[in-house]
Amino acid sequence: MENIALWMSQPHFGYLEIAKTCGFTSFVLELEHGTFDLGTLDQFLAFTKAQGLPTLTKVLAPTTEAIQQVLDFGTDGVIVPHILGVEHAREVTKAAKYPLTGTRSYAGGRVFGYSRPASDAFEKENKRTKCYAMIETAESLADVEEIIALDTVDGLFPGPSDLALARGRGAYEFNDADKADLRRCAKAARDAGKPWIMPAWTEAERRFALDEGASMLVVATQNMTLRQGMMTTVNALKKEALIA
Repeated sequence: MENIALWMSQPHFGYLEIAKTCGFTSFVLELEHGTFDLGTLDQFLAFTKAQGLPTLTKVLAPTTEAIQQVLDFGTDGVIVPHILGVEHAREVTKAAKYPLTGTRSYAGGRVFGYSRPASDAFEKENKRTKCYAMIETAESLADVEEIIALDTVDGLFPGPSDLALARGRGAYEFNDADKADLRRCAKAARDAGKPWIMPAWTEAERRFALDEGASMLVVATQNMTLRQGMMTTVNALKKEALIA
């Protein structure tokens, strides 16, 4: 399941362990619409690190504080929501990289092994951690080629549902217009030689993403997998005539 990830919005340690035993090795943590508080997130990222599970974190907001906190806790990369045009992206994503590339502030701790960092530690951390710009607004899509060219942006993460809303189409349906927006993001990333990640809940979306060169597929949310598991049990009980 290389480059296949699950989307988690609740800090359930057991869920993470179960997912690992099932073969999942990468995760995206959802802070904007999830229930992680800072203390739990700190513990959860320590746990994913101890388990050797690569983890990206969608931050709470496109702010310096939100980005720096999750990087200090040890996430392998940030996904930054609500980016507008390229100038907004330029300002916001600076927080994801140490100077001189960006403006990330130094804090000792987990990232540097709770010791004084070596002279090359900041350059290594800039390379290790990734910053994905979410393309989910009409403004960010209009400037996507310029956004991906920024040296503080390592890749793109389209937000298909919000992008469809922002473009006046209502609910995301993976229709031709939706695909055209996603293709533009994919092409921008390919042309820049940088990766892009696709939230792909269906087989059709996954095939599309692979055809367009996505580097990672996020294939299910935490709630989706829980509901599917419960429905499998309910359908089995119905077949056995144990419930109506």
